[in-house]
Amino acid sequence: MHFYTILKAMNNPLFISYISSTLINWYEQNKRDLPWRDITDPYKIWISEIILQQTRVIQGLSYYLRFIERFPTVIQLAEAEEDEVLKYWQGLGYYSRARNLHKAAKQIISNFDGIFPVNHVDVLLLSGIGDYTAAAICSFAHNQAYAVVDGNVFRVLSRLFGIETPIDSTSGKKEFTELAKNLLSKDEPALHNQAIMEFGALQCVPASPDCQNCPLQNSCCAYQANLVSTLPVKAQKTKVTNRYFNYFFIEFQGNTFLQKRKGKDVWQNLYEFPLIESEKLLSLSELVGSENFKNLFSGIAEVDIQKMSHPMKHVLSHRVIYAQFITISINELNGEFDKLTKTPVNEIDKFAVSRLIELFLEKLV
Repeated sequence: MHFYTILKAMNNPLFISYISSTLINWYEQNKRDLPWRDITDPYKIWISEIILQQTRVIQGLSYYLRFIERFPTVIQLAEAEEDEVLKYWQGLGYYSRARNLHKAAKQIISNFDGIFPVNHVDVLLLSGIGDYTAAAICSFAHNQAYAVVDGNVFRVLSRLFGIETPIDSTSGKKEFTELAKNLLSKDEPALHNQAIMEFGALQCVPASPDCQNCPLQNSCCAYQANLVSTLPVKAQKTKVTNRYFNYFFIEFQGNTFLQKRKGKDVWQNLYEFPLIESEKLLSLSELVGSENFKNLFSGIAEVDIQKMSHPMKHVLSHRVIYAQFITISINELNGEFDKLTKTPVNEIDKFAVSRLIELFLEKLV
């Protein structure tokens, strides 16, 4: 659909009302029963929205329930240690989400007297909250007229109006945001937002949508032009980087050793085994001959290398991690181990670790 046609359609109140009411009617008949639906608690809505970023509902549901059970209020979340928050997030990935949740909870305590802000502009001030999340919270909690635009909404709008502007371009984001805003029901913004998101999640799905049973089939430009499989359009392809981690699972008198990842890197502030990162996975002789290995085990009389795991491949959004785990037994410590966290092997599960480390530990049981 050409843009002038979109403008003409969007200036037609009857058309806007038809699209919105059709989505809402479909939603009321097909919506999933989820614990963050039909509530107005902005804290719980916030937690659900952050969890569901980059996470499917079927996976995020159990995390939401556990997280809310442990941190039922913003005050309890703010007062918790970051390590515990990360532990409850373990396995969800994108751990910056959990760190930002914790930071934002502290901001709510210090800047808003522990009460989740109502105003859209104030919600946007919280760490980790962008335009989409702020719109979702204000809409669902307070029925404010802010249009939500997530991946599902991008897909519905691009197909419905036949828009080929890339959704990951600056112009595309602006165009779709304006379109979503114009289409938003002013009388029932929360219900409309829930409806269009659910419609994208269940009906107008990415691959092989059931167009024959779509209530908007006759209004869908992509269906009429046979463009459903090509929309929405993305301009940019994410560059994927390979990284290679050689981990040391060190055993000493029933204990092992962990370190916390620092800096702005993958798995920031999670715990892991000491490692050597390299340009490829190293052979045993290459590892033993490396300066890092010599420094770590300097002066230790008995360094018994017991086994090396098979290589493991772990796929993240922008990186592919290739890892191997070398099990080593030692009979004494040196000063290098003062920099590490010693913990009984059977208590590693108290620490927040990446899914990759978790997979290795599962094989030890």
